[in-house]
Amino acid sequence: MTKHHIQTTLNGDEIDVLVEPAQSLLDVLRDELHMTGTKEGCATGDCGACSVTIDGNLVCSCLVLGVEVGGRNIETIEGMANGDQLHPLQDKFIEHVALQCGICTPGLLIAAKHLLEENPDPTEEEVRYGLAGNLCRCTGYQKVVEAVLDAAQVMQK
Repeated sequence: MTKHHIQTTLNGDEIDVLVEPAQSLLDVLRDELHMTGTKEGCATGDCGACSVTIDGNLVCSCLVLGVEVGGRNIETIEGMANGDQLHPLQDKFIEHVALQCGICTPGLLIAAKHLLEENPDPTEEEVRYGLAGNLCRCTGYQKVVEAVLDAAQVMQK
């Protein structure tokens, strides 16, 4: 099978990668680029574990073909922290113990970051709606919602 050369921006860095025509962005990230923070939960776009942003839009990377991202700006969980300094959302997820097994955590963090970029001061209902596409089997959602609301307050200061 012929691979396609793709040039894109990943977490602020220009990259080149060879991808197979039917390869999902999730598989490209994990298998070709060794960016294993983005997780596969369902491979059908139902759980949100593989959430990334493409040109500022929240997407399930399992539903996007790698060949579709040429020239686009992709952000993954690996680009969320600033060096050794965690993003306020990451800090608050730890502080509120809003994670357990970790499969859903990267997708929840990416979705929460997208939510706060769109709505810096959400209500609890807006947080729950904004994260509705992300499923978690371990934590329940209360601690996640509290972490996002707390991070929103910190980020506004």
